[in-house]
Amino acid sequence: MLNITQIIANELCINPKNVNSALELLAEGATIPFIARYRKERTGALNEIELRNIQERFTYLEELENRKKVILEAIAAQEKLTEELQAKITACLQKNELEDLYLPYKPKRRTKATAAREKGLTLLAEFIKTLNHPQAPPLSLEKEAEKYLTEEVSTVEDALQGAADILAEEVAEKADLRAYLREFILQNGVFVSRIKDDYGEGTSKFEMYRNFQNKLTKIAPHNILALFRGEAEKILVVDINFDEVQAINYLESQEIKTQISAVRDFYREMVKDSFNRLIKPGIIREVRSEKKAWADRESIKTFEANLRELLLSPPAGMKPTLAIDPGFRTGCKVVILSATGQFLEYQAIFPHTGNQKRLLAAETVTNLMEKYQIELIAIGNGTASRETDEFITEVLASREKKQLNVGATHGAKPKIPIKVIVNESGASIYSASNVAISEFPDLDVTVRGAISIGRRLQDPLAELVKIEPKSIGVGQYQHDVDQKLLQKKLDDTVESCVNYIGVDLNTASKELLMFVSGVNQTIANNIVSYRNEKGAFRNRKELLKVNKLGAKTFELAAGFLRIRDGENILDNTAVHPESYGVVEAIASSLNTPLSDITQLGSRLKNLDLRQYVTDSIGLPTLQDLIKELEKPGRDPRAEFKYATFREGVKEIRDLKEGMELEGIVTNVVNFGAFVDVGVHQDGLVHISQLADKFVSDPNEIVKVGQVVKVRVLEVNEKLNRIGLSMKLM
Repeated sequence: MLNITQIIANELCINPKNVNSALELLAEGATIPFIARYRKERTGALNEIELRNIQERFTYLEELENRKKVILEAIAAQEKLTEELQAKITACLQKNELEDLYLPYKPKRRTKATAAREKGLTLLAEFIKTLNHPQAPPLSLEKEAEKYLTEEVSTVEDALQGAADILAEEVAEKADLRAYLREFILQNGVFVSRIKDDYGEGTSKFEMYRNFQNKLTKIAPHNILALFRGEAEKILVVDINFDEVQAINYLESQEIKTQISAVRDFYREMVKDSFNRLIKPGIIREVRSEKKAWADRESIKTFEANLRELLLSPPAGMKPTLAIDPGFRTGCKVVILSATGQFLEYQAIFPHTGNQKRLLAAETVTNLMEKYQIELIAIGNGTASRETDEFITEVLASREKKQLNVGATHGAKPKIPIKVIVNESGASIYSASNVAISEFPDLDVTVRGAISIGRRLQDPLAELVKIEPKSIGVGQYQHDVDQKLLQKKLDDTVESCVNYIGVDLNTASKELLMFVSGVNQTIANNIVSYRNEKGAFRNRKELLKVNKLGAKTFELAAGFLRIRDGENILDNTAVHPESYGVVEAIASSLNTPLSDITQLGSRLKNLDLRQYVTDSIGLPTLQDLIKELEKPGRDPRAEFKYATFREGVKEIRDLKEGMELEGIVTNVVNFGAFVDVGVHQDGLVHISQLADKFVSDPNEIVKVGQVVKVRVLEVNEKLNRIGLSMKLM
């Protein structure tokens, strides 16, 4: 069987020793974030991307090896396994190549060839094959066929047709021919589509695919997914066109060897039938499947990138927050959150249903801001968001004016809360989820939604992990791609982000803890239960007292869990407990108490780290330790920024061509980016409008959550479409 380690090393251009070490660690139960962060010496400092590539390719090759065993046993049981066939199967590196080799021996449904064999025409087919030779004698097919006439085979034509059916199946099952034709279609085929006659011009959302064609080598992933969706919805007819004459000519060149004209004619018809009836349908299915799988992978990559940017969005900070889920007739739901995200109070206000209620709402909001010393105001970006934003602006202006008057007398400087419109995508799904019900069993779903909006502003990652990633709305055609692969990739992304940031052990929800390296749902629940019963953790070692959290889980998780103001300063860093000893040695050599080591600055930078290298701790780990000690407990996320929407622009009808606006990127796709400019409908910045240069990948220019300046190119109220540009004037 294959040397999987060597194959992966060759394919990924990684040292085989490092590949082997990574696979050993994974087999031992280590997580990818743990290996990437704390086992650099063993893997040659492989990063998460490299480790995930190794893991995925290993899984594929392992499945391939298991399939090979099944196939070899099946062929051997038929007593048809030759040394040559076994060697070909053993050397396979792709599943479709393996299945091509197995095809002639695979149990199949009754076919024309099966019927012909049952009628005793196998020997006739074998005879005809002997005539397909450059030096074959000019024998008569008809005379030979007469020998096989029976009650079931009444004519010469029937006999020859049966023999042709047998030979056609043999041709269709040749692995080398199938491989050639599959690649030929992949390289030369064209996707074509048309809209069914039932749908008149301009009546379908698939209008651009009415008379569509694009080469398989050039078509974009989103086009493939759109074509297949239109086909599934029975609006589009989708085909793959290619030069069939060239394909059949190739088959003839490979299959026809004889110079006997009658036999050549027989073979031409047989090959044509084999291609049209047996080869083409299967190969087209395989090509469609392969292109669909490629489109899935590419789309999921985009989803992953967008989700990562959203999860790593800069937090506004854990500050007293007033959060609003806006509404017109039903009012705005206002909640107060503490500096730790704890729900404190709820009020309903009605600022959009008459002047008297607006004044009362303003008084309520002002009182809440004063009572809780509010520093952040989060407004959901759904219905009535811009009107509510305008209302809050008025309240803040009135409050600031009063504070300035008081300040003129008492010298106090007014403190104005930061007001931000927050993307509430998925908040309604969270508010009705079991997670939300468990957190707030006595609150209405709309109140839970407002809490989620406020917490998203305080710390996006901590709140968004409670929502199914597919519901966050940062992908494209997420319901059309491979759901199992999508779920795995998004879970991997969440896990990566959570462990990259680190988690506050004493405030994290069980939903957040579940994504910490080594922690499962049961252990996450047990950590929260222990915390509720015993109070805040004072040190990382205390984790070992948590039910079912053993030494292995502690090893995998401890470095990613932070304890602020704990007994050991290192517990609030990414320094793993297994490295505390070397940090203590560094502190001792610098004649500094461990509690002061993070204040040494340049003295740490100038250390000769080689003196601290041991069998288990090398330079990569020591360099990480020094970086962490220079900025202990730092949040690696960027500085918080927010968009300011233009006043007077609240609906799509308020937009005018040429208008310059500020907005926030809500989604990045391979043909551009969608930007929220505050009109309840995101505008599209096409890839050609992202910059004053050629852009091949929108992710090179924009990220989800980024604040950008755009110019309105076009507005189509009827289709609810907005075209934007980020190019300079």
